[in-house]
Amino acid sequence: MEKERVSPIDTSKVTFKELLVMPIETRRELANQILEKGGVVPNVAKVEGWGRFDNLPDLTYPEAIEEAKKIVSQMTLRDKVGQMTPNTTVEQYIPACLKYNDFPYIAGENVELNIPGSKFTDGPAGIVMGYKSTAFPVSMARGATWDPQLETRVGEVMGREARALGANLFGGVCVNMLRHPAWGRSQETYGEDPRLLSKMGVAFIEGLQKHVMACVKHFALNSMENMRYKVNVEIDERSLRELYLAQFKAAIDSGAAAVMSAYNQFRGAYCGENPLLLTQILRDEWGFKGFVVSDFIHGLYDGKRGAEAGLDIEMPIGGNYGENLIALAEKGEVDEKYIDAAAIRIISTKIFFSRLGRNGEEYPETVVGSKEHTRLAREVSQKSTVLLKNNNNFLPLKKEELKKVVVAGLLAATPNIGEMKGSSRVHPPYIVTPLMGLTTGLGEGVEVTYKEALNRESDRHLIKEADAVIMVVGLTSNDEGEYIPHWSDGPGGDRPYLGLNKKDLELIDTVTSLTSKTVVVMQGGGMILTHPWDEKVTSLLMQWYGGMEGGNALCDLLLGKINPSAKLPLTIVKEPSQLPYFNKDAQEVTYDYYHGYFLTDSRRFEVSYPFGFGLSYTTYGYSNLVVDSEEVAVEGTLKVSLDVENLGTVDGEEVVQLYIGYLNSKVVRHKKDLKEWQKVPLKRGEKRRVTFELPISDLAYWDEKFVVEKGSYEVLVGPSSRQEELLSVGFKVV
Repeated sequence: MEKERVSPIDTSKVTFKELLVMPIETRRELANQILEKGGVVPNVAKVEGWGRFDNLPDLTYPEAIEEAKKIVSQMTLRDKVGQMTPNTTVEQYIPACLKYNDFPYIAGENVELNIPGSKFTDGPAGIVMGYKSTAFPVSMARGATWDPQLETRVGEVMGREARALGANLFGGVCVNMLRHPAWGRSQETYGEDPRLLSKMGVAFIEGLQKHVMACVKHFALNSMENMRYKVNVEIDERSLRELYLAQFKAAIDSGAAAVMSAYNQFRGAYCGENPLLLTQILRDEWGFKGFVVSDFIHGLYDGKRGAEAGLDIEMPIGGNYGENLIALAEKGEVDEKYIDAAAIRIISTKIFFSRLGRNGEEYPETVVGSKEHTRLAREVSQKSTVLLKNNNNFLPLKKEELKKVVVAGLLAATPNIGEMKGSSRVHPPYIVTPLMGLTTGLGEGVEVTYKEALNRESDRHLIKEADAVIMVVGLTSNDEGEYIPHWSDGPGGDRPYLGLNKKDLELIDTVTSLTSKTVVVMQGGGMILTHPWDEKVTSLLMQWYGGMEGGNALCDLLLGKINPSAKLPLTIVKEPSQLPYFNKDAQEVTYDYYHGYFLTDSRRFEVSYPFGFGLSYTTYGYSNLVVDSEEVAVEGTLKVSLDVENLGTVDGEEVVQLYIGYLNSKVVRHKKDLKEWQKVPLKRGEKRRVTFELPISDLAYWDEKFVVEKGSYEVLVGPSSRQEELLSVGFKVV
């Protein structure tokens, strides 16, 4: 029976509040009706480039603020509120339920005054607009590179593609803490450590802001998905400042243009209406000069509370600002000073960043998905895939010795680049699956057989005769991702189960019972439990969601064209009991000082693979760790040096990690904290002296302000966070 269609509705008259309560089926039907009528006019900017700001000289931020004050002083109330309000209409936004962010979401454009709008595009795995953007490995994979310089290059590419597609504001810099691996949007952040989040986020911003304004999200404490619209997060001040805000502070200090508030509540107030976060901490303490945008649709409930708290722009369509905020101001219910302050912040930021693209930089649409950009996507996947196990040096495979290779698993032939429902979905021109990459890379001389599943009896000879059986297992967008009950149906969201599915486990069991020539490749956006099945496999890699060139990159790694150098940005525990408490349906939650390796260190848990762990096709030796002085002043700098040597027969890159331990501290501290690292290239047989300089201020803890405790500390340096692998030397702060 044909499904009854919704009666035609005048979509131009649908209000914001009606859209909020409209069933997803109705929204989709309306979107289809719009498309059948030829679609709506996309929200294309009417003010070209940076408008009236194009002719300004390059101004400092203070100068831009003074210029903005002059402009705002001549604006009407409607003009000023217009800076805080989206230009995208409800009718223009309805098709987002079929394809999100197909054109920039514009806010604050004023044609009469020739003031450009902020033109928003999402991320963070690539530009979500159009159908030919470069799809990079997800942020968690890029966190596994431990390579800020590489992440800056990724930011530059995304910035160029955003500008080429008409945007000037990129909303994909996610530095939320991975508190628990069940978080559905794990793939959108860089890992479980605040220092790793900080350095990778800052590097991304530096690349992006050569071309566009960067927006950092979701401020703050957004670390669960299904109840993100309702949950209230409580947390003590030390945990808040040291673990959950430190990376945002680093982003602000680096000059990020914008911040996106989170959906959740913090200490009883929604983050988009939270003066403690948006005014006291962000602006008064940190000195943030840019603007704050709401998370989309459900990021602002009350225009008065939002304006007074310091939320500058409601996104992506208006409902609480616009006419509502004008009326509140006219009735005296909202002091116009809040509106003035927001308008000045918005305009001054656009003035300051109007310098972007002035140095002859052009943004033709041909740069989007260009060969140069897709080559970088391949390089990132090569450098983000973590080699977790490699018994008897089974990898790399020697192509000249291969005759028969079996590739198995549903995901081997599935284009699997991560989020397919939510705001980070990218639409690249092509996706290279593992099967495609291996078939092309191995060439005609190798017989490649693909099977989704293998049977112990009927496929016995196929498995036993193979020179290698490569199994691709793991997660898809159906298992994790953004949870959008008001906009899309289907699975996703927080993960109820952290292991592999039954079919993947059966595949591994079948193959390992018949041969030891096994390679398991895991795909996913975060941690996947590997115990106890990993004991049966010979080689194991974590590829994450590897982007559009993931299949080619995987083949490069398996054949030894590339030596693995990635390290885990998270801990792979042995069992869920080694994780903090998590309830995806919780409406109240308390975050504390322990998660990830901080928790497993404190409990002395034996994990499967520790934070910072990753193997190579060579081995490295660490020796001669020294500090330049056994006593360092509170205002001083600690200098650490050691020898790192490539002991194997192939060139490689090693991530040398420096942690600090706290001896006899008067306050509770982690057993150790990551403080610095270097990615060191080493040719076979090469030894290099590696030196770190660490400001003693980096050892501070929060006690109404950040303070450094005098006393005894420990430097720990090595290839991962595993205590047994770390060299150590003591020093004192005096």
